[in-house]
This record gives sequence, structure tokens and C-alpha cells, in this order.
Amino acid sequence: MPYITHAELAENPGALELSEVASDEHARPVAAELLDALLRGQDVAAWSPEDVAAGQRALVRIDDAVLDADATIDGYLAKRGYALPLQPPVHRLVTAWARDIARHRLHKSRLADDGKDPISRAWRDALRLLQQVAEGKFAIGPVDTVAVHKTQAIFDSAPLVFGRKQLRAWR
Repeated sequence: MPYITHAELAENPGALELSEVASDEHARPVAAELLDALLRGQDVAAWSPEDVAAGQRALVRIDDAVLDADATIDGYLAKRGYALPLQPPVHRLVTAWARDIARHRLHKSRLADDGKDPISRAWRDALRLLQQVAEGKFAIGPVDTVAVHKTQAIFDSAPLVFGRKQLRAWR
């Protein structure tokens, strides 16, 4: 199961953006309303079969980007020893990483300055946090079963030389 659903993609980044980047090249973008209906699993009988076919091809491109994002996330998490794929419900942070990585993949031909482009910045931030998870410096939420918290202290000492029991013998 992917780490982000079609409905979550319909909410953010939204069908309008997805229709612009996932439609067939050199063709008019799929209607945002049609792509929104496809993402949410709604009825698409109001559109022509050609438009629906174009929307389904766009949906396949979106799914490919999500699968690539999931594979990237799994690659980093495997280094840390997580049982993969993560079982639903996944932490919201993992969903955000999947969204950012898939969105960057869909915007492959975008011309923007990496320093100021929010899509590239979100992608870099996601990869940076995933690297920190792989190194054990960052945990996926409070119920992370793999993370080793450095705040746990274990005290061990040698047996007492002059404890209460030893001093009783001198009375």
C-alpha cells in the first residue's frame, strides 16, 4: 500500500497542479475536475472517453511517481532496520515525505532556482530527514519501535564494599 493515497494527493498538492504536470506531453492538460474525480474515485461519466483515457494515463504517471517515492523512503528506512513496507496507518511525516518526493518527480522538467523553489526545497528537506532517520538521529514519531532513544540511562555498579549488611558484622 502506498504511503500516500489518491485522496490525500487530491487535497495537497491538488488536482489542478497534478493535471498540469502529469498530463500527456505536448497535449492540453487533463481537466482538473476530471483528475480530481479520478483521484477521489468518483463518477466520470460526464466526460468523453478520450478525456477519461487521458486522465487515466495521468493517474498512471502519478502512481509511478508515488511508487518511486515509496521506494526511496523504503531504501532509507531499510538502512535503519524497519520492517517494510510500513503498515498503515503510517505517520503523517512519512506521508509528507511521499508527497514531497512524488511531487518533485512529477515536476521533472520544471525550470526554477533550487534555492528558492518550494518543490525542490521540500524534496531536499525530505531526503535530509530520511538520511537522519537512516543514521538514527531522527525518529518517526513517538511510537517509533526502531528508534533508540539516547535519553535512556542504565546504571551499573560494583557490589558494595561497606554496605549495611557488611557493617552489621562489626557491631
